Amino acid sequence: MMNLMQLLRQHSATVLILAMATTSLVACKSVTTSDTVDYKSAGAVRGPNLAYPPDLITAQADRRYIVQDGSATMSEYNAAVKKSVQARKNVMTGIPGMRIARDGERRWLVVEKPAPELYPQIKDFWQENGFLLVIDSPSTGIMETDWAENRAKISQDFIRTLVGGALDSIYDTGERDKYKTRLEVSKPGETEIYITQRGAIEKCTTDNSGACISTIWTPRPNDPELEAVFLARLMERLGMTQEQAKAQVAVPLGPKTPKAKLVQEGVNTAHIEMAAGFDRSWRDVGLALDRSNFTVEDRNRSNGIYYVRFVNPKDLGDTKGFFSNLFSSKDESGLKAKKYLVVVKSSSENASNVYVQNADGKPENTAAGLQLLTLLTEQLAR
Repeated sequence: MMNLMQLLRQHSATVLILAMATTSLVACKSVTTSDTVDYKSAGAVRGPNLAYPPDLITAQADRRYIVQDGSATMSEYNAAVKKSVQARKNVMTGIPGMRIARDGERRWLVVEKPAPELYPQIKDFWQENGFLLVIDSPSTGIMETDWAENRAKISQDFIRTLVGGALDSIYDTGERDKYKTRLEVSKPGETEIYITQRGAIEKCTTDNSGACISTIWTPRPNDPELEAVFLARLMERLGMTQEQAKAQVAVPLGPKTPKAKLVQEGVNTAHIEMAAGFDRSWRDVGLALDRSNFTVEDRNRSNGIYYVRFVNPKDLGDTKGFFSNLFSSKDESGLKAKKYLVVVKSSSENASNVYVQNADGKPENTAAGLQLLTLLTEQLAR
């Protein structure tokens, strides 16, 4: 009996030492030099997981949307992955004319196929890459993933390999990403596909001595290279070879040119002037909306209107950081979201103006309208 107890104590001590060593390694997070991405979805965790930053906007009840709450069970997640793996057998053999289009620092995919044929393929693509969708709207051609962690950024050292399977949850990059995909019909039989990334990073809040007392999630800059990675992967999913896809994405982008200027006419009266015709301005405004804190509910290209919802962080009492307010069980973002119209109007062949209107289609000549235009101008200038 004594020998058995001694063995148990020794075994427990060994596990404790390994756990302590592993924890110390987490404090010195190291990023791999590989350019691979390997995402683990927040939705794969049972119940609300506060390690993953909630979005500032939760899609409201709408028949056009299939909205998941970010609390999917493991069985639901596995079922989605199983379905997507099965779908790989139906990968297209190739699409003539599929190509990467560019405009300055922007990239997007052009496919000579109707959007309704492409949408199910793209939905399967995101599931195959480890994501669940929180917005899945075939009628509007918009889908959005949940927050996920790129596990490829965690170094694969000896102890990580030894105990990673058992203690994987304590390894954390302190970063999360989510992706929006928007399908635009540019002309009959041709679809433009836009992928935009949003990121969050966990940062320490310190006391007067400089010691870390807590952490908060804050936004980090958009990463165009992550968008390029998924554009290349999507091209492979649609039938292009890996070499061809990488070669198209690798073509250098053009120089960044000033495109937008906020013109303030009164205290709260303003609009954005863009040095581009309608087509380019429409595209750039759509990308700016995707990359910022707007949810595009619908759009009408012929009338130049994006129908959006927006949550002002100040309305949530933004005192603990960009994402922190929604860690509480009571999510007020839906109650605070307001609907607006972002209107793009051509003023000449090479110029357009952007206006913000309220839900009734009247000019939003308020402090909120000015704030929205300011945020859009900042995004358009990047």
